[in-house]
Formats: sequence, C-alpha cells, structure tokens
Amino acid sequence: MVVAPSRGYERRDEVRAAAGLRRLLWGRGVSALGDGLWFTIWALYFTRVLHMPPVTVGLAMAVAGGLGLATAIPLGALADRFDARLVLVSVTVVRGVAMACYALPADTWTFVLVTAVFVAPANGATAVRTALVAALVPGTEARVAALARQRVAQHVGYALGAAAGSAVLAADDASAYAVAVVANAASFALLAALTLAVPATPARPAREGRPGAGLVLRDRPYLVVMGVTSLLSLCWAMVSTGLPLWIAGSTRLPLWLSGVAVFAGSAGIAALQIFVTRFTGTVARAARTVVWAGVLLAVSCVLLATTGGAAGVWGIAVVMAAALFHLAGELGYVGGSWGLSVALMREDARGAYQGASEAATATVQMFAPAVFTLALTTFAAGGWLLVAAVFVACALPVPALARWAGRTR
Repeated sequence: MVVAPSRGYERRDEVRAAAGLRRLLWGRGVSALGDGLWFTIWALYFTRVLHMPPVTVGLAMAVAGGLGLATAIPLGALADRFDARLVLVSVTVVRGVAMACYALPADTWTFVLVTAVFVAPANGATAVRTALVAALVPGTEARVAALARQRVAQHVGYALGAAAGSAVLAADDASAYAVAVVANAASFALLAALTLAVPATPARPAREGRPGAGLVLRDRPYLVVMGVTSLLSLCWAMVSTGLPLWIAGSTRLPLWLSGVAVFAGSAGIAALQIFVTRFTGTVARAARTVVWAGVLLAVSCVLLATTGGAAGVWGIAVVMAAALFHLAGELGYVGGSWGLSVALMREDARGAYQGASEAATATVQMFAPAVFTLALTTFAAGGWLLVAAVFVACALPVPALARWAGRTR
C-alpha cells in the first residue's frame, strides 16, 4: 500500500509537533523545579545573605513588576515576527545569566538592575511559550490540553523544588544558598537547551503590515474579555495571602492548615487540570466554565467567612471544604481562560495576544495581596463576602462578552 505524499507530510508534522511538545513539557518541569527552589528561599537569601534591606528588595520587585507589564506584549510580538522558539531561548538565557549574577556580591543599584532583568521578562516568556504551543498544534481543544499537561508538570516540579528549598532553609548556611542559586541558574540552561531542540516555527507576519502589538491593542473585545476574566486570578492570592492571614488573625485554627490547603490544591491541579480542559474546547464552553469557576470561588469565600473565631475539627472541616471549592474554581478559571485566550486570538499575532493576556493577569497579581490584606483587616468576615461578590460579578458577564468578541473575529 502506497501512502499519499500529503498524508506522509501530515504524519511527519504530527511526529515533529509531538516531539516538540514533549521537550516543552520537560522544560516546564525543569523550570518549575528551579522556581519552587527559588521562591522558597529568595526572601531570606536577599536579606540574610546579600544583606539587602527589605525596602530595597521591595523597590527592586516593584520596578521589575512594572517593567514586566510593559514588556509582555512586545516580547510576545517578537515571537510573531521571528521564530518563537529562538525568542524563548533568548529570554531564558538572559534570565539564567541574571540568576547567576545573584551569586555575586552587589551594591543596591546592581541588585535592582539584576532583579529587573530576571523578573521583568517572566510574563513575556510565558506568552511566548503559549504562542509556541499554539504554533505546534492546531485547534483550541488540542492547545488547551497541551497547556494543561504543562501545568501538571509545573506543579510537580514546583513541589519538588519547594522540598529542596526547605532543605536549604533548614541548613540556613550561606554556601547552601549559593548552591541553590547556581542550581537554579543551571535549570535555566537546561530549559534553554530543551527549548532549542523544539522544531522551528515559521514567523507569521501580521496582516496589513501592522505589528502584532498594534493589532491586540486595537482589539477591544479581546482586551475586555481577558481583563474581566483575569480578575478571577485573585484566587491565587486568596490561598497564598488571604487564608494564612485569616487563620492567624481571625480563627483559633492551627497555622499549618493553610499549608495543607496549598498542598491539597497543588495535588488536585496535578490530578485534574487535564480533565477539566475537556470542558473548554470552544469559546462558548470556555466562557461557561469561567462562570462556574467564579461561582465556585465565591462559595469558597462564603464558607471561609463562616469560620471567624472557629476552632477544632469543625473549623478545620469547613476550611478544607472551602479549599476544595477553591480548587474546583481555580481549575475552571485556568482552563476557561486558556480556552478564551487561544480561541479568540488572531493566528497571525499569537504572541502579542498571549502577551496581552499575561499582562492582564500580571496586573491583577500586583494588587491581589493588598486586596486580601485590606479586605480582611478592614471588614473581617465581610471581606470574604466582598471578594465573593467580585468573583461572581466578574464571571457572569463573560459569556456575553465572549460572544461579542467572537462576532468580531
């Protein structure tokens, strides 16, 4: 039996794409391992080993965060004009070199510069990675499934890295911190090598000669959908900031409970994120999933509001029930936002559109810890109800907004 040439080419492309996705998957796991290690130790490393005042660290992070918002779309647009793989490799190498610089003594301004170079491109790198996945596989459903597998690898790697970081903190020795910094820099080198092995993707110049950044900034429906949906990313600070503050200041529950909730969430994401993406393969289904996500996150907030002054087994049970609702909401939010961002983007400006999506989420994340700190310290249990209302108010209009955006594609 003779295979038609077109079928042979299609099969070859499928094999190349599958190999590329596997390399990206391993790269995501490796980089997440380094991230888990780094985010466990960086605060103490900066203040106790590099002897940077907390004010300086805060200034460096603020500068880097602002630059990250400004560079996400341009970096994504570069992936549209050139090979997305090479753009991602270049960003990875730059960040790896910056990480290695943390192992060297530095004055205040050098520290700020290194932090800006390391942190600022992170959002843009995520956008480029998503654009690269979209270039390797066609169709919203396949793309979202690939992104879900990467997120599973990310959480597994992050958990292993956090365990290694805990060992560094237990040693609490300058040499142990230095080894951790070098190991994280090495993870960037390995990530760059794996990414370089991904098949090249041809650039797709934007139609009408306009750069991708200009296209997405003119696409008001897409920006509105991504902006509204990104507000649900408050759910991440809900666990990392809101829950520990609440347990410590407004309940009589054990402090370790927030750590258990985080662990349960990570395990649930690793087990269920791929499954949830089955419900986000079209714009309409992704939008409905976002609505359910907002409702589930709101239920989680309402449950936590009932635990003011709680103690004992009953209080622990309610918090864990809230954590399960939070997990379901986070899974739906992430899967739904992926579905909307890739289904509504222009194929000739994938990177720029994903940069806009990342910039919207990063903007929310800049203010998210302050939102929970102010809400819970000012309104106590009412702060949870306020955030619950925000989740519902953001989620309910998404189907109508998505239909509007869909009509303009």
